[in-house]
Amino acid sequence: MTDDDAAVRARLAALEAEVKAETEAKSAAKAVAMERLREQKAAKDAERQALVARQAAIVQKSAPKKETAKPKASAGDDFETALELARKARGVKEELTRPREANEKSWLVSGGLSTVLGPLGWLYAGSFREAVPASAAYLLIATIIAKLPFAFVFWPAIMVAALVSGVIGIAYSYQFNKHGKRQRLFGDKTDGDKKKLKP
Repeated sequence: MTDDDAAVRARLAALEAEVKAETEAKSAAKAVAMERLREQKAAKDAERQALVARQAAIVQKSAPKKETAKPKASAGDDFETALELARKARGVKEELTRPREANEKSWLVSGGLSTVLGPLGWLYAGSFREAVPASAAYLLIATIIAKLPFAFVFWPAIMVAALVSGVIGIAYSYQFNKHGKRQRLFGDKTDGDKKKLKP
C-alpha cells in the first residue's frame, strides 16, 4: 500500500466520521426540538382542561337549584275539595232562590240595578262606604267618556264592567240577607262598625 492510498483512506475515514458526527448532532437537535414540542402540547392541554373545569364550575354555580318535588294532592283530597265547592254552591243557590222576607233585599233587583246603573245600583243593598265613592267615580268617568268623540271605543269595556257590577250587586244583596245589614265586600267591617282600640 502506497502512501497515497493510505492518505486517501485516512481522508475518507475522517470525512465519514465528520458526516456521522454531523448526522448525530442533527438527530440530537431534532430530538430536543421534538421534546420541546411535546412539552408545549402537554402544557396547552393542561391549560385547556383547567379552563373547561373552571367553566363547568361556574355554570354549575349559576344554574338554578331544582325545587324539591311537592307531594301531589291525592284523589281523595280533590274529591273533598269538589264536595266542599258543591256544598257552597248549593248553599248560595238556596239562599238566592228562597222567598224574601220583609226586611231583606232582592238579589234580582240588586243585580239588575247594578248592571244598568253601575255602582249607583250598589246603594240598594251595598255598603255606603264602598258604594258612595264608587258611584262618584263612576259618574265622573262616565261624564268624561260621554264628552269624547270616540266614546264608542269603550263599549266593550263598559259592557264587561256592567256585568261585573251586576255580580257585585248580587253579592251585596246576598251578604245583606245573610247578616241582616249592609256588609262591605272589600273589607271585614260592616257599615256603622267602629274600630275598637285594643286594651
